[in-house]
Amino acid sequence: MAAIREQDLAAGKAALHQWAQAAQTALKTQEVPSPTVPAESPATQTDAAVRLSVSPDLPRPIWALAVRYSMFLLERRAPGPGVEVRVAPWAAVKILDGPASDPHNLTPPDVIELDPDVWLRLACGITSWDEEKTAGHISAVGERDDLSALLPLVAA
Repeated sequence: MAAIREQDLAAGKAALHQWAQAAQTALKTQEVPSPTVPAESPATQTDAAVRLSVSPDLPRPIWALAVRYSMFLLERRAPGPGVEVRVAPWAAVKILDGPASDPHNLTPPDVIELDPDVWLRLACGITSWDEEKTAGHISAVGERDDLSALLPLVAA
């Protein structure tokens, strides 16, 4: 089943853009240190903490469409049956080549689960896969448990 209906693609694109804009606005209103601060400084750790907490206050339908549209983009970028990516409650897609689902339970050997805010931060390039994984925000099982090469999907 597709992540988003074809007639909802334009609305999904608009919702993802709205989410990304709201996230950028939220980042600007926080005191985020300059990127010129040395990587080991406490200010950089604060910067990561701020980015990892971004979750714009938008209506639920905007979140749903943004997730569905971004999952559609992921599915287009890396088609295949080998890894299932789940962003509950709104979408799940199968991507990347590899062993397909077990015919008895329909779940591929590799499964990645993310919350909607985590997924949208990654899809928009607000945070990196390593940052979210280190923070414990990603549940991934299997050999192909790293989507960093496929992200971000859009520029925030």
